[in-house]
Amino acid sequence: MKVLHVITGLASGGAERQLELILRHLPGRHRCEVATLTNPGTVAAALTAAGVPVHDLAMRGNRDLGVLPRLTGLIRQGRYDLVHTHLYRAGLYGRLAARLAGVRPVLATEHSLHATVIEGRPVTPGVKALYLAAERLGSTTVAVSRQVAATLDDWGVPAQRVELLPNGIETARYCLPTASRAALRQGVRAELGLPQSAWVIGAVGRLVPGKQFGLLVPVLAELTRLAAQHPALREPWLLVVGAGPERAALLRQAGELGVLHRLLLTGERSDVPELLTAMDVLAAPSAEETFGLTVLEGLAAGLPVRHSACPALDELPPEAAPGAVRLPGTAAAYTASLCELWSSRSAVLPQPPAVAHYDIARIADRLALLYDRLGGAPGRGPGERAPVAAGSR
Repeated sequence: MKVLHVITGLASGGAERQLELILRHLPGRHRCEVATLTNPGTVAAALTAAGVPVHDLAMRGNRDLGVLPRLTGLIRQGRYDLVHTHLYRAGLYGRLAARLAGVRPVLATEHSLHATVIEGRPVTPGVKALYLAAERLGSTTVAVSRQVAATLDDWGVPAQRVELLPNGIETARYCLPTASRAALRQGVRAELGLPQSAWVIGAVGRLVPGKQFGLLVPVLAELTRLAAQHPALREPWLLVVGAGPERAALLRQAGELGVLHRLLLTGERSDVPELLTAMDVLAAPSAEETFGLTVLEGLAAGLPVRHSACPALDELPPEAAPGAVRLPGTAAAYTASLCELWSSRSAVLPQPPAVAHYDIARIADRLALLYDRLGGAPGRGPGERAPVAAGSR
């Protein structure tokens, strides 16, 4: 089966990295290509290096309607059996282009859909109406968590058009022998200019307001003040992996609080598993997530994790992730919890059951079966149906 994935952009965000993982683990019976509407970034380069054809449609903005005939032509000429879209803009244009090109099986994964926010932007009546109109042009919508499935249900998307298929994580990539991990940690810290003896609070994600990384700067300031009073404590640093519009605000805030010299912003990186080895704890203060992939990555890397939202863990029993602690999204809560970790002995934690539950190989196999069913190929049956709350449609 020949599949075209259509995505809004290919910078190193959660949805983009998830697409890269899926393409590396899908069974060989599915031949995949990718079309990016705009911004072919580090993920595009990684896909190309892996031999996945990437088509850059050079869309100039949300209202660049010229992308529609280009995408329609690509789908028609490529003779794809199925189109799979990712993210809001790609879902709008990809579903319509597939319909115009005569491709009926169209799958759309909802990576970042909340009741009132989609991909960090408010859901206005116009945005919602346009979304629902486009959804009807497809055949199936994939929800990455029960939270997303519930939102789709509330919006009126019929349950029979929704499949629950979570994101996945490449667990094997994080499993390193102790000596290898120690050497990698030392090398990464040297490359980044982090002191080998530092105690590093890590954060991963796009630098946007919803991630609330600004909450961690006063935490760093308070830990720095405490370190000056207690020389036995390790020097605190804040390492943030990601790019986005909040970069300048974070730097300004750190300067105002006198901890600019302790804040390191790496920008967009494709080597997140390696960078996690340089951290002592992962902090994820975002108040709203549709899945919480970064939390799972931190757990897979053996880090203690402090987070404020992770639907992926909410769907599992507490013992599935003993290294993760949920906190209120306040600087005071993070300061108190991180101080406890800071004063204790650091140790690499074993991968918890939650990590194995979301192994990308299992998720990719389930997606392949869904492709088979939608495309008419023989398979073992449908993916897991999204649950519908009592009394709903």
